[in-house]
Parts: sequence; structure tokens; C-alpha cells
Amino acid sequence: MADISPSTSNVPNEAGRFGLFGGRYVPETLTKALNELTTAYTEAKQDSVFQNQLTELFNDFVGRPSPLYFAERLTAHCGGAEIWLKREDTNHTGAHKINNTLGQALLTMRMGKKRVIAETGAGQHGVATATACARFGLECV
Repeated sequence: MADISPSTSNVPNEAGRFGLFGGRYVPETLTKALNELTTAYTEAKQDSVFQNQLTELFNDFVGRPSPLYFAERLTAHCGGAEIWLKREDTNHTGAHKINNTLGQALLTMRMGKKRVIAETGAGQHGVATATACARFGLECV
């Protein structure tokens, strides 16, 4: 086994590892597609046009920034510090999931793809994926 030193970085190395942790454990048939995705994502992160599109979607489509709500009665009940709630439930589709799926949809189009395949355990990620795909006319599977 290779000797891997612990990481002090928030960013994975080229192998996708954070020191002893992380990596990509997928079937070999997915490796080419995932490498292509990694390249596209790395480029998109540095592209101000992509970032501006995503920010505009957050503001105009999602409803970000989501509001803060002072929980007056909970604060009184707990008898301590003020308690504030970040109201992610007010986002389009009712959760934070839409933040991720809009970025995925933009990346899908940037890569020239027409279809998004989503795996979802609970329903809200599936709803957010379908919503993002519908917004851009992408097929959602």
C-alpha cells in the first residue's frame, strides 16, 4: 500500500484525494466521461461568464439570497443567544438542492450534452434536477 501523507488542503489533489481520504471508485467504463466532466468543471470555475450566469440564476430563478428569519419565540424559549433561521425552504423547489442542479445543467450545456442522468434517494434532489433540466430544455432521466 502506498504511503500517503495527510492533507491540509480543502482541495483534492489530481487523483481526487484529500490525503488518505477521497478518490474516485467507479467502473472503468465511466472513467473517460468523468475525466471529461472534471476538465469542463475546472474550466467553468474559472470562467466569469459561467459564474455570472449561475449567479443570475440564483438571484432571479432560485430566489437567493434566501431570507434570514429571527425565531423570536425559540430564542425566548431557549433563553440565550438570538436564534436565526436561514430559510432555504423558500428557494424554488423548496430546498437548497436547486443550487447544485442549476450548475450541473449549465455545465451539461457547456459540454454540448443534451441529457442529465440523476440518482436520487429522497425526492427533492430529483425534483430540483427535473426543474433545472426543464428550465434549459434538457432531457432528464
